Amino acid sequence: MTSHERRDRHYEEATEAFAATVNELQTALANLGAAHCQAVYDLARAVLAGWERGGKLLVCGNGGSAADSQHIVAELVGRYLVDRPGFAAIALSTNTSTATAVGNDYGFAQIFARQVTALGRPEDILLVISTSGNSPNCIAAVAAARNVGMAVHGFLGGDGGQLLPLVDGALIAPSNATPKIQEIHIMMGHLLCRLLEQWGIADGLAGSNGVQKEPADE
Repeated sequence: MTSHERRDRHYEEATEAFAATVNELQTALANLGAAHCQAVYDLARAVLAGWERGGKLLVCGNGGSAADSQHIVAELVGRYLVDRPGFAAIALSTNTSTATAVGNDYGFAQIFARQVTALGRPEDILLVISTSGNSPNCIAAVAAARNVGMAVHGFLGGDGGQLLPLVDGALIAPSNATPKIQEIHIMMGHLLCRLLEQWGIADGLAGSNGVQKEPADE
């Protein structure tokens, strides 16, 4: 096969993969409905209520779900669409020293639970993100959160797995394919951020006009 033939074959394969990827996502999106909206609404209301009591949002997940956790928290601590003071949120996957120390001393299944026990308060909310719904360290984190008295919500996939009956509310991405579940999760994560930013500003949690004011000169 010549280099030109290889290039042509690769282009044909790329166009086929592109079409398949778009079609798979469109199928998943077509299966989103009122139950998924309700799940994000319930989570947003719970987080808002926690913030009103001085609480925070804790988020955890593994691999791509760890990246989603950090992404969502970044939108809240930084900004999503509007300039405003940051909202209280922590991704439990970001402190590598803590994660590796706890993993080494207590086992990988405890890397989130240990942090929930140390940082969590009854007014806090835990969001666990798991494409399978069966991540042992997310399950352990839920148990730790319950011991603290926290509410727990999940972004899950497939049939919801072992986490589904353990959480107060869950968004279950309508797919069994991990990449599509992840794509739905981050889209719904953006919806969560949009609602929290809008409601947080309206409720005065981020300033009346959504713009952080500079401190006055003394």
